[in-house]
Amino acid sequence: MEKWVLVLFLVWMILLVHPLSKISANMEGDALHSLRANLLDPNNVLQSWDPTLVNPCTWFHVTCNNENSVIRVDLGNAALSGELVPDLGQLKNLQYLELYSNNITGQIPSALGNLTNLVSLDLYLNSFTGPIPDSLGKLTKLRFLYDHFPLY
Repeated sequence: MEKWVLVLFLVWMILLVHPLSKISANMEGDALHSLRANLLDPNNVLQSWDPTLVNPCTWFHVTCNNENSVIRVDLGNAALSGELVPDLGQLKNLQYLELYSNNITGQIPSALGNLTNLVSLDLYLNSFTGPIPDSLGKLTKLRFLYDHFPLY
């Protein structure tokens, strides 16, 4: 009888804990899908960004580490337009955000200041408005910040 209870307990624990290991990847997928929904993509470079997949590591232009956490998003020169979303601040392990040579507009979300592992933020040749958020000053690992803001 005790072995049966132990086996049942172990099965219950596996069922409980296993889905929790995917929560981070799902949150990252949700954040990236939110970005996709907010951008116009005339060349369909984001067509593989399917929110029904377990994690975004199989999507084009997304690189993950061994723990299936997003570390790089490469969307440079992709003819994208629209605005960035604060949800990007949920990509806690993101190291590279490459968005150069698009037509992204609006303000840079202050939530990007949550990306404490960010090494490179390339926003060059877009049409952002407003100031660079003070929150980006918290990014102590940031080594490359490429921006191009029009002079008024």
